[in-house]
Amino acid sequence: MSLINTIWWIIPLCITIFTGLLCPAMGTVLITHKRLLQVNLISHCVLPGLALAMALGVDPSIGGVISGLVGALAAESLANKKNENYEAVMNTILAGSIGLGVLLIPLLGIRIDLEAVLFGDLLTANFGDLLRTFIAFSTFICLITFTYNKIVHIGLDPEGAVASGIKVNYLNLALGFTTALVIVSSMSAVGVILVIALLSTPTLLGLQKAPSLWIAMARSSIFGVAISILGFVFAIIFNLSPGPLISVLCIASLIFLPNKK
Repeated sequence: MSLINTIWWIIPLCITIFTGLLCPAMGTVLITHKRLLQVNLISHCVLPGLALAMALGVDPSIGGVISGLVGALAAESLANKKNENYEAVMNTILAGSIGLGVLLIPLLGIRIDLEAVLFGDLLTANFGDLLRTFIAFSTFICLITFTYNKIVHIGLDPEGAVASGIKVNYLNLALGFTTALVIVSSMSAVGVILVIALLSTPTLLGLQKAPSLWIAMARSSIFGVAISILGFVFAIIFNLSPGPLISVLCIASLIFLPNKK
């Protein structure tokens, strides 16, 4: 028992490292594809799926990924329409999704730590949380390994990618599924809301003068791991919640962004 008490931090630290590597790498792809607003919608759509899955006695992660995928499909549909009210409709859906999730919790009579879902509870993470993070990490690696050139082509020239025969819609769906998986796996570390900071900020730092997507992802992941571990250590030292602390460090790291002249 004393040994377990001594090494309790190993699983949270492993999740911190995996999340710090994964989120910025995923964010690099999403930002180069100009899909960050869609990601925001996916993250907000996760909560209703979590609630429904718990009510049905299913693993909440499965429900979260499914509802996140529904959010990805909705985002893709709205993006394809490209109407002038696109952003307003998107923001309405994401706000409504969170509201629906919060309403479902008492309506379905389930017990769920809403604060942990939204903002993370890293210091109480278990092996199941680590396994979900590893599955998401492995899925992303497989996606990048087998579709890297297509992802780069779509990011640089989406219309040209369609003309060249790349099945852009299917690849976007795969990206949406992987994004939902990443968001759900990051739930224990930073929560489904604060994960946006870890998807965005290290990426902005890593993209500076990056000659290729590979290098941009590698740089972003290095920044992400540094921010995540720093947040984890500070959380233990000062007895604070790691998720919000990591998000605040993301904001602080924006000072390293160069000013455009």
